[in-house]
Amino acid sequence: MKLSRPPGDMGWSLIGNVLYFLKAFKSKDPDSIPSSTVMLRGDMGWPFIGNMWSFLRAFKSKDPESFINSYVRRYGRIGIYKSFMFGNPSVLITVPELCKLVYTDNDRFKPGWPKSTAELIGKKSFVCVPRDEHKRLRKLTAGPINGQEALSTYLEYIEDAVVSTLEKTPNMGELEFLTLIRKLTFKIIMYIFVSDEGDPVMDALEKEYKTLDYGIRSMAINLPGFAYYKALKARKRLCKILQSVLTKRRGIHEKYGPPAKKDMMDNLMIVEDENGEKLDDEQIIDILLMYLMAGHESSAHLTMWIVVLLQEHPDMFQKAKVEQEEIVKNRSPMKKGLTLEEIRQMDYLSKVVDETLRYINISLMAFREATEDVILNGYLIPKGWKVQIWMRNVHLDPLVYADPKKFDPSRWDEYTPKAGAFIPFGLGSRLCPGKNLAKLEIFVFLHHFLLNYRLERLNPKCPIIYLPHTRPTDNCLARIKKISPLVY
Repeated sequence: MKLSRPPGDMGWSLIGNVLYFLKAFKSKDPDSIPSSTVMLRGDMGWPFIGNMWSFLRAFKSKDPESFINSYVRRYGRIGIYKSFMFGNPSVLITVPELCKLVYTDNDRFKPGWPKSTAELIGKKSFVCVPRDEHKRLRKLTAGPINGQEALSTYLEYIEDAVVSTLEKTPNMGELEFLTLIRKLTFKIIMYIFVSDEGDPVMDALEKEYKTLDYGIRSMAINLPGFAYYKALKARKRLCKILQSVLTKRRGIHEKYGPPAKKDMMDNLMIVEDENGEKLDDEQIIDILLMYLMAGHESSAHLTMWIVVLLQEHPDMFQKAKVEQEEIVKNRSPMKKGLTLEEIRQMDYLSKVVDETLRYINISLMAFREATEDVILNGYLIPKGWKVQIWMRNVHLDPLVYADPKKFDPSRWDEYTPKAGAFIPFGLGSRLCPGKNLAKLEIFVFLHHFLLNYRLERLNPKCPIIYLPHTRPTDNCLARIKKISPLVY
């Protein structure tokens, strides 16, 4: 005899439906418990570990989409599922309409990053502070980070660093292309932060950052020997190094005033709000550490994948290359080096970047937390529950993008996605503040690579891993060959 499971809802790990029961019977409507318990559908997984095992198993396989697809298969494409992730009862949001609602409703949803992540990134960084403070920080740092004057200042150094790095590659033989770009983006972002502190400071920061970054992607086990424990120690050392630089810099400012050519630390030190209040040292350090993580690791992975995907599609590579040749051809003979205006002319390359962001998904999800009981699309999200916005699922949903597993920059021709359908940098007031700076690095690298180099992968069929970021297991082992530039 075949046994079937009776309909109903088992609640969440260990507690089951007790929360709903107590809440209903402490209210004026004890009969509300049946409707409350069936509102939010999903699977809370195993005791203690919840759904993390299923999540990790899917993302260590060749089919990471199987994790969310298992919910869709069991409960339908409702776009909102309960789960137990990263030690918290959670709601998985997987369709554009609901992503937009969560991203833009700052009253009912606040940042909800796992506690361990917040500890390592910094409680005063953009990703962790409350709404009003976030708004203040965005306003204060908009100019120093993304303003046209700041980007123009950074552009010259970025281009010099890219050109000098690429010139060495043909003589390097076999190399890990991803590792090469990571070192380059770290060098760039650190120069933008603290331009004149010398190699010893840069080397120390890079060493500690590697440990910190690895810990952010690990289980939050604060015991000796574990990655998270090491990362907490690395954060303390990073803060100590940056505090030393900051203290030294304040002394220079007090004695001589801010320098004519300012790096990001200088700009963050002098900027003030309408009340004359400046950022304190802890805020400056947490902002710098946040940008270090966002502007280094993600930019490197994205740049690598764009080069790889273009070389796998020669027609696209040629189209992108011709666009760069036209920019050089139309440049005044007296002008050397890229300008922001020229970068804005890279229309096809911009579509390639957007398609790679959609196709690869450098970031899997974003985290929010319900500040009150929220009814979303007819489903109850209890106060205090974490809300995960699954960007990867939205970008690879066949009902959102036709043939989503096909890399196709032409899909962006005359196409503007509806709100919530393209969210690699987030949405609303918490849109990634370093978006323009990251894209600047990527466009400069691609401009020079497309014009002068070719990538020859040694293991083009090597397996792909998806955590913490999508990458080839060999970090894209390759040789880089110099090609003859077009002469006008």
